[in-house]
Amino acid sequence: MKSPGVIGVIGVIGRTLGWIDDRTGLVAVTEHAMFHKVPRSAKWWYVFGSATLMFFIVQLVTGVLLTTLFVPSAGEAYQSLVYIDEKIPMGWMLRALHGWSSNAMCIMMLIHMTQIFLHGTYKFPRELTWVAGVALCVTTLGLAFTGQIMRWDANAYWGLGIGAAIVDRVPFAGNWLRSVVLGGPNISGATLSRFFALHVFVLPGTAIGLIGLHLILVLKGGISEMPKVGQPVKPETYRKEYEDRVKKTGVPFFPDAARRDMVFCGAALIGLIGLAAWYGPFGPGPVPSPTIIEVAPRPDGLFLWLFAVLALLPPDSETFLILVGPPVGIAFLAALPFISPSGERAPSRRPISVIILCIIVTALAVLTWLGETSPWSPVMKAWTSIPTPIEYVRHRSPLELQGAIQLQYAQCRNCHSIGGEGGERGPALDDVATRLSWDQLVRQIQQGGGNMPAYGKSLNSAETEALAAFLSTLDGGTLPALIPGAMEQQPGRDQSPTVDPRAEAEPEVDSDTVAAR
Repeated sequence: MKSPGVIGVIGVIGRTLGWIDDRTGLVAVTEHAMFHKVPRSAKWWYVFGSATLMFFIVQLVTGVLLTTLFVPSAGEAYQSLVYIDEKIPMGWMLRALHGWSSNAMCIMMLIHMTQIFLHGTYKFPRELTWVAGVALCVTTLGLAFTGQIMRWDANAYWGLGIGAAIVDRVPFAGNWLRSVVLGGPNISGATLSRFFALHVFVLPGTAIGLIGLHLILVLKGGISEMPKVGQPVKPETYRKEYEDRVKKTGVPFFPDAARRDMVFCGAALIGLIGLAAWYGPFGPGPVPSPTIIEVAPRPDGLFLWLFAVLALLPPDSETFLILVGPPVGIAFLAALPFISPSGERAPSRRPISVIILCIIVTALAVLTWLGETSPWSPVMKAWTSIPTPIEYVRHRSPLELQGAIQLQYAQCRNCHSIGGEGGERGPALDDVATRLSWDQLVRQIQQGGGNMPAYGKSLNSAETEALAAFLSTLDGGTLPALIPGAMEQQPGRDQSPTVDPRAEAEPEVDSDTVAAR
């Protein structure tokens, strides 16, 4: 039996909530949101929307805390991040949670939209729910992009330069738009201030408004059922049939459906904390400076597919596709429920939609992998940081060893790999002797071709001969020991043996030392 004091406290709370509800209606709205009925079939497929919202809340909390520590100044932004990581207790963890939750939010959002597309949930009467979701998707990706700029490192600096170059291609208004984006003709402190305002105020405010609208529309239209074969959407009868089914077989959102959301969100939150603790925060990388040209700028993982598309587009169609492709794609997504508002929702009855989804997912996966590996980008430090494998220089003649050294000094390894290490912009050289003859090797070195520059003016005849001598031994085999003087056996050369009386007195070349150069 409850004591009079407890009963009195409960009465005060009840009267207070009643007073608030009478003035605002919040209690009634909350009660409706918590206990409205949802289809019994709404199970684990429906947890991704709640997880997206949970990660957004993590973004807001960690973002507010970081805003109190971050200095949005071009001269101090980078050092403020270093200070947060190294001086603020658990500051690195705060940044890690913010960065990883951003990626997690985007991934959950994309999975949620994929499920809605696959199940045809965008059809009548949920057209505006889908449109609000598309707008929220664009806003979320904007938050992820501007968040990378907040690191204000060399990656962000050159990435902004690429973005400004894209904006500059807009016909007639390109220069003006670039000045609007950058806050002037060049990347400066005004640029950081503008992106800081977007990331901290404009985009989060927009996202909060869209989330509120999205939730209102979900409550208005109801949570869709799992699609069933032979149960098409007919705008004339669907709403009444849906309400009758939910009234008869539905379950309250709380605790029945909410239980699964809480379990999944709890597991996702534990995974987020684990990733943040294990991998730490993103960046910052090298300090931002226009003098650092050896940086290969690339976006975060979510935008690697776009990075690959921009790198692989044909030059003659690049501008058109960059400026037209994204707006058309977003417009098509927003118009999808109006293009197909009725009909079957079951994936087995919508093979074209399933094929389109598979193509999109496969293309994004392949492009993301290409963006991560970036085979078109030279490894600028390969000639100094990647040594020639020992087996490629062991038992070589002095001329061939000189060619191995020349291969490094001419920076060939930046674009060509040997032994699986080096750049991938050009073909691997492990078996180049099986593809090119001696004359073809010399011609390729001197005149270039394709993406390869000509080295005829930077390498003299002796250096070219030494390089061709070394390359002519790379046939992809086991690299057997070659006798000294193998160069004299090349086509077009005098094959009569020559004996140098000083050969026995010459010291043996230390091939290990050459390989380390």
